[in-house]
Amino acid sequence: MANLKNRPRFALSERTDNRVALRCAEGARIELFVLADDIIRVLVLPHGELRGPRTWAIAPGQEDVPLEGRDRYDTSGFTPAPFTLSEEAGQVVIETSQIRVTVALDGGFCAWQIRRDGRWHDVMNDRRTQAYNFGWWDERVYHYVERMPDEIYVGLGERAGSLDRANQSYEMRNVDAMGYSARTTDPLYKHIPFYVTWQPQTSTGFGLFYDTLADCRFDMGRELDNYHGHYRHFVAEHGDLDYYFIASPDTPLNAVRRFTWLTGRPAWMPKWGLGYSGSTMSYTDAPDAQQRMAEFIDRCREHDILCDSFHLSSGYTSIGGKRYVFNWNRDKFPDIDGFVESYLREGVRLCPNIKPCLLQDHPLFESVADAGLLIEARDGEPAWVQFWDEVGAYLDFTNPRTIDWWKARVKDSLLCHGIAATWNDNNEFEIWSPDAIACGFGKAFPAREAKVLQTQLMMRASRDAQREHAPGVRPFLVSRSGGVGMHRYVQTWSGDNYTSWETLRFNLKMGLGLAMSGVSNSGHDIGGFAGPAPTPELLSRWVAFGIFLPRFSIHSWNDDGTVNEPWMYPETTNVIAGLIKLRYRLIPYLYELLWQSHRAYEPVLRPMFAEFPDDPLCLADGDDMMLGASLLVAPVVEAGRTEREVYLPAGARWASYWSGEVFDGGQSVTMPAPHHRPVMLIREGQAIALNIAKQHFARPADERAFIALPCAGVGVARGECIEDDGDSEAWRDGVQSRWVVVIESDAQCLRIAIEWHGEMPRVQNEVRVSVPATDTRSVICVTGELTDERTADGWRHLTVRLVH
Repeated sequence: MANLKNRPRFALSERTDNRVALRCAEGARIELFVLADDIIRVLVLPHGELRGPRTWAIAPGQEDVPLEGRDRYDTSGFTPAPFTLSEEAGQVVIETSQIRVTVALDGGFCAWQIRRDGRWHDVMNDRRTQAYNFGWWDERVYHYVERMPDEIYVGLGERAGSLDRANQSYEMRNVDAMGYSARTTDPLYKHIPFYVTWQPQTSTGFGLFYDTLADCRFDMGRELDNYHGHYRHFVAEHGDLDYYFIASPDTPLNAVRRFTWLTGRPAWMPKWGLGYSGSTMSYTDAPDAQQRMAEFIDRCREHDILCDSFHLSSGYTSIGGKRYVFNWNRDKFPDIDGFVESYLREGVRLCPNIKPCLLQDHPLFESVADAGLLIEARDGEPAWVQFWDEVGAYLDFTNPRTIDWWKARVKDSLLCHGIAATWNDNNEFEIWSPDAIACGFGKAFPAREAKVLQTQLMMRASRDAQREHAPGVRPFLVSRSGGVGMHRYVQTWSGDNYTSWETLRFNLKMGLGLAMSGVSNSGHDIGGFAGPAPTPELLSRWVAFGIFLPRFSIHSWNDDGTVNEPWMYPETTNVIAGLIKLRYRLIPYLYELLWQSHRAYEPVLRPMFAEFPDDPLCLADGDDMMLGASLLVAPVVEAGRTEREVYLPAGARWASYWSGEVFDGGQSVTMPAPHHRPVMLIREGQAIALNIAKQHFARPADERAFIALPCAGVGVARGECIEDDGDSEAWRDGVQSRWVVVIESDAQCLRIAIEWHGEMPRVQNEVRVSVPATDTRSVICVTGELTDERTADGWRHLTVRLVH
């Protein structure tokens, strides 16, 4: 193999419809796949052949991949894009309408350009001093690239610290990081080797996805070596250098959309998954757990707390002080069916905790081990691992018989009792020994080389069990750990966070990092999971932030035995109950955002700079975020604050949700921020769907309305809202409808059109559209009769009675 003194010299060896192969005399290969105008894949094979397993990540526009994985040379799902190939002056140039990559035949170094505004922009160069590992160092996988000044890096999943990953290094080595610091702890729970590079000087960016299942590390400029200039790099412990370059001119959001498309369609989950979900360790750890669970429902009713689900912690499986998956503690839960039914009568679904490791004294351990369903050591014994306070062994989900066993247990232990969902927890698969072997669907390999694959297959098995048990119902699943493609199966959260104001601030950034990594259906343990109990102020501020996230669950295991619940502090109970009602008011908008994530791969949460890349003041790493394209949310993340300074991006006006007051963009404003009124601003040209029906516990109501900020002059404001039964799979057969609101404006007049499209019957004939009261233009409705009401709340309510 080549060495540092003699770099490999490549020659063009093959071209097919979408693949170009380069080969050197020593046997190394570089293959480039033109998968779309804006996506080119690079595969570097130092030994001329694949070393890693198949891929479970690549599913372009699809809901899933084959259970045993997808062949890495499978290009199905891609439409070959036209490209030109030229060879001159010791280099090969591949060019599409959006990307030009130049490969130096001496060493195989790649230089990348993106077309923007009719000209080519240099965006990334391999480091000329040793970009790849052609057997020079060890068996690991390396990729070094030059680092340009002022680049911004976002993504890599849920990382602690700033949203911009520049000047930091990160490990992807999933661990159970209970009580982590949201500012400093690394690694954490998820393995998503994708990030977006944004270059503000030219408003150009790109995404890089490294398709690996191995533990890996990203250095984003923290490391410095005098011999190589400024660089950043990726290192994987095993496998191949197999990466995807995704062009993203004009906006960093395109890279996120295309990466999400590349790795599969996000799951369309039931609407109730957007409601408040109660949870705490203490209830199921109590000896009278069933009674304690009944008290939760009573307290929700007492305080008029809306609730759609409850995450049943693992104490329901206990024997003594330890937890045994799929075991019901009959002393704690003497009437399982009655318990589940009591919750369902109140409209509350249960989501029980399940874990992929069997403790050595688990009642089923011997039979499972004898059947060969566990990850085993080379000597055939179980591959022992530490799991909570005991030793155990992980189930091997690369064995089809294990998957069948798991699905049967999910059905027999949980779903048959009327339970609607699964909470896949403690699934980091912390396997470190090289002697632990996974079945690998018949091609055994060391389990530590693809730990996150076990996580993915576990959640898939749970999903499939739910589909098989109730094929007409949308599955709802939650998973703490995961990797690329987890969005095809589950909702997730940022794990066992520590209770502090710092966590509140940095959890916001973690959620944005996940969304910019293709995982939008996420949230956090509101109030903090581990550590001290939150103060009343911290709890209410955390709720006021959490109501805007797709996952909204209050969960805890506080050091002092207290429980984070809406009624934890009498002085804040009414505030929190009101905030939860505000959450339910916003569910139609959130549901539409999740539909756009499913249908068009749009991120639900967005950093300010990603939505407004041309506004340099949005590049600051602040504490604000966009919820979709329409709503700016500015949580209070510091103690003692009653106001919130907010920068309003240039190029649009903004209206306060609470007062209707309109502000010009391009300025900072100070907004009142009482606990019960989180700062929310609607963007000009947008209309947001709301549920304005009065809500009470166990009496769900739904009445659609919209709140909008029409354009000041000539322009169009628009909003849409998906409507279906919220639970079944009938949407697959087109049983859906949607509201569409359009407000065309000029200097004198607003012209409103409200339309209903789809197969479902329309359930209301009147729809209210609220605009700021300061907008005094005349109004014409082209689709119905109009009532114009001005009120003291700062909004002008335009009620349209539809005529057909």
